[in-house]
Amino acid sequence: MRFSGFRDLLSHWAEQTPDAPALRYEQNGAVKTCAYSELFDRVTKRADALRAEKKQAYGILANGSFDCVTEIFASVLSGRRTVLLNENAADEVLTEQIREAELDALWGDPDLKELLEPALVETAEGGTGTLLFFTSGTTSRAKAVVLTDASLMNSAYNGGALLPLSPSDTLLCMLPLDHVFGMVCGLLWGLSCGACVALSRGQRHYHEDCVLFRPTALSAVPALLGFLLKYRALNPELKLILIGAGGCPPEVLQAAKATDSRVCFGYGLTETSSGVALSLGEGDPYAMTVCPDDKITIADDGEVLIEAPTCMMQGYWRHPEDTDAVLKNGVLHTGDLGYLDEDGKLHLTGRKKEMLVLSDGTKLYLPEYEQALSKALGGEPVCVLLVNDQPILVLEGELRDPAPIWEKIRPVLDARPRNQQIKRIEFYEKPLPRTASGKIMRWAVQREREGL
Repeated sequence: MRFSGFRDLLSHWAEQTPDAPALRYEQNGAVKTCAYSELFDRVTKRADALRAEKKQAYGILANGSFDCVTEIFASVLSGRRTVLLNENAADEVLTEQIREAELDALWGDPDLKELLEPALVETAEGGTGTLLFFTSGTTSRAKAVVLTDASLMNSAYNGGALLPLSPSDTLLCMLPLDHVFGMVCGLLWGLSCGACVALSRGQRHYHEDCVLFRPTALSAVPALLGFLLKYRALNPELKLILIGAGGCPPEVLQAAKATDSRVCFGYGLTETSSGVALSLGEGDPYAMTVCPDDKITIADDGEVLIEAPTCMMQGYWRHPEDTDAVLKNGVLHTGDLGYLDEDGKLHLTGRKKEMLVLSDGTKLYLPEYEQALSKALGGEPVCVLLVNDQPILVLEGELRDPAPIWEKIRPVLDARPRNQQIKRIEFYEKPLPRTASGKIMRWAVQREREGL
């Protein structure tokens, strides 16, 4: 069902199915249930209280709790500019994001709030009811994408149109709500279908939450799904698994299918309020049906272009030049590479832009990484690619002993999280392909390497 925004969503189900369970969560060791009528009442009362505080820009340190969900809905209904922040991010990252988004109020963990409050502005620019999601990447490149509750609800509608849930379903939300995939596919997808959404108790309980809540549907990033499969944490009632926010290794897909659940794979971006194409659990899991509101075309160089008029971002907060660089006449230039098969289904083949997406959904900004590696190697041209979800280093020139190379780049690797560290060195036995301005074309190296 399509809803115009959060108020429309909550008021509809409060009127139509007031006693049906909307959210299920644990509190003080007991599982609690909040009906749709109760949720709407809580949200509207909290929105009135927020309105009275006369703040304009609200940062929510999202922890995925029942109170967090209520606060997000209430903030938007109150007309505030609502910014979703990852409470587990480094303090310096959060401080920069608070300043970037020009926040004048925070919600979340009291100790963390106290630490971050010096970054708040005294009076923020007027709130507009928009939501800002920071793209994941290094601090210097993360941008806040401006969305609306309408665009998020349209995205949830698109997902539900292809993968409908029923009021008897329970969707387990284990994904961070500061990520648009978590917000839409972990929360709004279920609520838009009138289903119950069970809220995970957090990372320490991931291996137990399926047994506790008995979900029938689950959305997960590949790394999370791999963890659940490894520890055999999926419950027998689970019948639908939606994977997104990063490339999924074939072995994880196969292991998921062995559970007898319907396994689907989704592709989307923060800029499009989450998903634009989904595989439907039949045939090739990487062959994705385009969502009803969206149109996908392929540029001459293989780039995926998206028209998503109901779900498209308003732009990057305070970065109109970055917006104009990717959103041209309503068409989003994704930087992803792919093709449409004879049935019109989308297949992804790689990335053209300067980010690598890891299986946990985080992104690795390449220019600064490659610059550090090149500097360690005395200015040698380098190229970093993602192969089987592992970063590899490609060097220009003939095959040679890699041992001295590993020794030189070790300090650079040690400064990175383990999942971002180079796992293999390869040699490109000719000049690395470059643009007219001299930039190495990673996507061309990737395609040639894979024989595309």
